[in-house]
Amino acid sequence: MDQTVNVKELNEHIRNESSFVDMINMEMNKVIVGQKHLVESLLVGLLSDGHILLEGVPGLAKTLAISTLSGIVDTRFNRIQFTPDLLPADLLGTMIYSQQKEEFMVKKGPIFTNFVLADEINRSPAKVQSALLEAMQERQITIGEETFKLDQPFLVLATQNPIEQEGTYPLPEAQVDRFMLKVVIDYPQLEEEKLIVRQNLAREFPTANQVVQPDDILRARGIVKEVYIDEKIEKYILDIVFATRYPDQYGLDHFGGMINYGGSPRASINLALASKAYAFIKRRGYVIPEDVRAVCHDVLRHRIGLSYEAEAENITSEDIITEILNTIEVP
Repeated sequence: MDQTVNVKELNEHIRNESSFVDMINMEMNKVIVGQKHLVESLLVGLLSDGHILLEGVPGLAKTLAISTLSGIVDTRFNRIQFTPDLLPADLLGTMIYSQQKEEFMVKKGPIFTNFVLADEINRSPAKVQSALLEAMQERQITIGEETFKLDQPFLVLATQNPIEQEGTYPLPEAQVDRFMLKVVIDYPQLEEEKLIVRQNLAREFPTANQVVQPDDILRARGIVKEVYIDEKIEKYILDIVFATRYPDQYGLDHFGGMINYGGSPRASINLALASKAYAFIKRRGYVIPEDVRAVCHDVLRHRIGLSYEAEAENITSEDIITEILNTIEVP
């Protein structure tokens, strides 16, 4: 780690560069009531080039949040409803025969956009899910013999129904791991819901203005990587992830039989990246332990495989992460 980093200068630089975050928040708050955590998570994903898996009951403004953000950043947005009969071609596009030109042409699918809302991703079979995940991982699509690069920024926000629901196909672990964050959203508070009802009954529904360009987001992604992360914080991040793999080494012996597998190296990378993005959103040029703790549940909750024993005892990945955070020494 380069010790010559001038944290004061870097802090000033990040504070200047992150001023647009306040403008985005202001515009989002015009349309989205409450759901502060959802808006913050969207910004973390956008600034660290990571995709987001959302879990929550219908009607919690998931579509509204991403379509509003898309308008604020002046990008294109598509919503794709996943159903059991959806085919990969419905998502990616296909080759069609043009009688005028007497040749096959590529007809691009709805994935060719900047922001994709993959609604109820676990309603579709594995073939469709894997088609989407290739696009997420490689940032490119192959149709026939042609390969197309996707436009940047490219952000997938996938919603999934709680697994207990009828007619859902659980996402395989390797596919779930492709999502940087898994955000669980809950019902609004009473006062917030009163505001939501008023907004929807008003003569005109509020709209957000476009305040940022896609190039601003791409530039900000480079600056997010400049956020300073101390060696002690790096070790803290690695200790948290390693505690999900080897709980007994961290004094968490009672979790020994509860965890089938812990976070992959992708978990460590994403926890560090998300912490940097969170510090950037808070307009700071360095990461503090609170940043790591703020994003930890979202980065790790879908990366811990629970055993039958844990399920029998009603222990969730949330409980495990909370206990790890309470046990590991904060630098």
